Amino acid sequence: MLQDPAQARALFRSGVSGPTAGWAAGHTQANLIAVPGDWAYEMLLFCQRNPKPCPVLDVTDAGSWTTPLAPDADLRTDLPRYRVWEHGELVAEPTDVVEHWRDDLVSFLIGCSFTFEGALTDSGVPMRHVEQGRNVSMYVTSRPCRPAGRLRGPMVVSMRPVPPEHLATAIRETALLPAVHGSPVHCGEPAGLGIDDLDRPDFGDPVAAEPGDIPVFWACGVTPQAAVMASRPPFAVTHAPGQMFITDARDEQYRVA
Repeated sequence: MLQDPAQARALFRSGVSGPTAGWAAGHTQANLIAVPGDWAYEMLLFCQRNPKPCPVLDVTDAGSWTTPLAPDADLRTDLPRYRVWEHGELVAEPTDVVEHWRDDLVSFLIGCSFTFEGALTDSGVPMRHVEQGRNVSMYVTSRPCRPAGRLRGPMVVSMRPVPPEHLATAIRETALLPAVHGSPVHCGEPAGLGIDDLDRPDFGDPVAAEPGDIPVFWACGVTPQAAVMASRPPFAVTHAPGQMFITDARDEQYRVA
């Protein structure tokens, strides 16, 4: 795993793909969703109304594939893998979207919980999915997001098994990073979120818990993809779940204390 974000992006630009948990420690990772300009206000409003799963780090001008979060990066090529959507249906999962890009696309970069994993690891909280070389587990919940115009959909969460002696630390450390989802939305019994089986995540991989571990759930930036599936805009480009945009920004920029 490369620790320099520019080198990591160059590797992804060459066609390497895979989950980015643990990459470029100390550098902020982001979810991507790009929608046509006539859906952009509703996406912005959806994010504003649902800040826990959709904390916005940057919004581009229409057609732009650059961001001040990584000035030399290209949003069309520098993520490990993308998803291309038409009318709410997944039609492609390429390693770049140059041929799919449109001049009217407005891109939203949304905070990612991979960013706070460094703080958790530094505080002694084990990251089971990183230990196991797996993508984090993500689940569609029974909690609806607040709709915005034509956009609606359920909240998606990521889950990390946490030993009980580390639970207070995990809550405290993530609460200090609200721009990357902040504190958990639920701890314990997954049925409280309408999740039937932790071994069958909707996105990512199943992650094995150790005896006594508590499932802890954080709001997840895959939520806009659930909104795309529910609301069926004519076109959208997103990151593949768990395969994020690695920025030049430092995690401490988003720490509130």
